Amino acid sequence: MGLSRRQLLKTSAAGALGAGLTGAAAAEQARGQGQAQGRRNEHFEKLQPLGDRVKPITVAEMQERVAHAQKLMSDAKPRFDALYIAPGSSMYYYFGVRWGLSERLFAFVIPRTGDAFLVCPAFEEGRAHELLQWEIPIRVWQEDESPYALAAKTLGERGIRSGRIGVEEHTRFTFFDGLRKAASGFEFPAADPITIGCRGRKTAHELELMQLANHATIDVYKAVFASLTEGMTQGDVGNLLRQGFQRMGLTGGALVLFGQWAALPHGTRQQQQLKEGEVVLVDGGTSVEGYASDVTRTTVLGRPSEKLRAAFATVRRSQDAALAAAVRGKTTGSVDDAARKVVTGAGYGENYKLFTHRVGHGIGLDGHEHPYLVRGSKTILEPGMTFSNEPGIYVRGEYGIRLEDIMVIEPNGPARLLTPGFSPSLDRPFG
Repeated sequence: MGLSRRQLLKTSAAGALGAGLTGAAAAEQARGQGQAQGRRNEHFEKLQPLGDRVKPITVAEMQERVAHAQKLMSDAKPRFDALYIAPGSSMYYYFGVRWGLSERLFAFVIPRTGDAFLVCPAFEEGRAHELLQWEIPIRVWQEDESPYALAAKTLGERGIRSGRIGVEEHTRFTFFDGLRKAASGFEFPAADPITIGCRGRKTAHELELMQLANHATIDVYKAVFASLTEGMTQGDVGNLLRQGFQRMGLTGGALVLFGQWAALPHGTRQQQQLKEGEVVLVDGGTSVEGYASDVTRTTVLGRPSEKLRAAFATVRRSQDAALAAAVRGKTTGSVDDAARKVVTGAGYGENYKLFTHRVGHGIGLDGHEHPYLVRGSKTILEPGMTFSNEPGIYVRGEYGIRLEDIMVIEPNGPARLLTPGFSPSLDRPFG
């Protein structure tokens, strides 16, 4: 049916008015986006590389670590006669060498006395020499030879033909099995008493590197949290995090969760888009000279509900309890007990119902390493041990709140934070 002239004019006017409103809304939206971009640029411009604040681990420190391992091997009852280290963080810890895993054996052996040696594919010898931090004997094997027989032969030349060879925990089964068959006169227990005995307690230098990593993580988080806007996806936030770490000359990132999906502590495959009033949970970090950070901060876009404020306050009190309980001479399990008591006492379910995981893990060259703050653990806390302190409350289909800071056991008194400080509130996650 055709339109009358009056109807046509009315429709045209409405269309023009609508177009004007749309244009004004678009302009307002553009101004808002421009302001958000300006704030984002301002915060990101403050991020600078760490520069000469980073002091690498020295050769002397690595050699002291090898000597410490040898002392622990001698002191163990029964003693260890050698330590077998395939590629991984322990290889980097003792020798400063990073080597990718492959089907070919590349491994260091530390005898209880005498010099360590390296078993290496012959065609990789040149590259191995480039990576060695100090002169270490290299025993090479050709493609048609057994590296395991070569390792056993070299130990025999050192007068070590039987005893106990400790196998580092990340060693592939095939590397363990090959040596076990070639050196049948030995036992092959886990090397944990030696490797954890060395790595579990950090030196002052290691703690400095970890503190730099944790402070850098907070700096990046501050810039990213100031940039949060409605409509962002978790991928958008993740990209901003990576860009922030890159500005500091670091590699890093984080798990990003919104709203109800924050109730899944290790994330989801669901695509998320940030809405007003929703929780934003960011958990991640970076590393400095290999030493990891691990920080979680939770906020809300807009005004938090009283329900969320109450849950946040409980998680914060739980962090306080864990920090106070993390005292030299106490057990690792007692720290989890103290933190969990706060959460369950506030009415958030018994045991693991809503606080679904342990309160913390060890951290250093690995993001998760021994020892762990978990119920029932009897490991004694010693000065220099470093842990995450990360209680949480997770209500499926509604929200999740986790706060995570890194702490170190002190010679006296409660643990000390390696992050700048606990999160004050949902509204001001960084103070």
